Amino acid sequence: MQHLANLRNKLAAIPVVSADAPELTGRIHSLESGGMVDGPGIRFVVFTQGCPLRCLYCHNPDAQGLCDGREMTVDALMTEISKYRSYMKFTGGGVTITGGEPLMQRDFVSEVFRRCQALGIHTTLDTSGFASQSVAATVLEHVDLAMLCIKAFDEDTHTRLTGVPREPSLRFAEYLHSLHKKTWIRFVLVPGFTDSVANVEGLAQFLAPMDNIEKVEILPFHKMGEFKWERLGMSYELKDTPSPTPAQVQQVADVFRRYNLTVEP
Repeated sequence: MQHLANLRNKLAAIPVVSADAPELTGRIHSLESGGMVDGPGIRFVVFTQGCPLRCLYCHNPDAQGLCDGREMTVDALMTEISKYRSYMKFTGGGVTITGGEPLMQRDFVSEVFRRCQALGIHTTLDTSGFASQSVAATVLEHVDLAMLCIKAFDEDTHTRLTGVPREPSLRFAEYLHSLHKKTWIRFVLVPGFTDSVANVEGLAQFLAPMDNIEKVEILPFHKMGEFKWERLGMSYELKDTPSPTPAQVQQVADVFRRYNLTVEP
């Protein structure tokens, strides 16, 4: 598949805005000044443009294109972030950069994080891990917490859900472990896709030896982004897929806990 071949090439050199430009800029989808689900405390959340995955449940399909959104300089973004330093400090929060896939704009993201840390602001990277270590290393140097979303452990399920293979994300998890980087794992529970015992247990076994993982967050599938697909004229394949029941969430949580992993919820 040509799409996958092109994505594999991007693992070694993901397109970024040149760091040599007088004013380093990035492409931004949106900003949120009171995020409460993207890391510890209350957070300033930056949603970047561009993503190599095509998740069937993507709630921001309008963030997939790297050239869409609006251009913003690091200086302009830091000006916005600085307005909220007091409440971030008071709540133990900070800045989270998500997407899209932030690692597609590594120089921009790295510089924002570097400047945040210089101001004593906690930094969190929310990523799918679909990037090479050479790309990730530049960013992770300035990251306090990594939130890694592993879409599925089963290879076929991962490819069906995202359009890309699972291996880069698994290798990224191993890389975070080798760096002793504090990590939260995010797992989207989609009935009929990621809820099989084999898929969940396989992921739990894979994660169990990694002592850098602070917790696993189980994110129940929802369809809150469906209207965006319709607005963009895109077919939403999961329109008949239900959200998981509390009992289904609990069953998955129990599997992770059997492998001594801390789970939320």
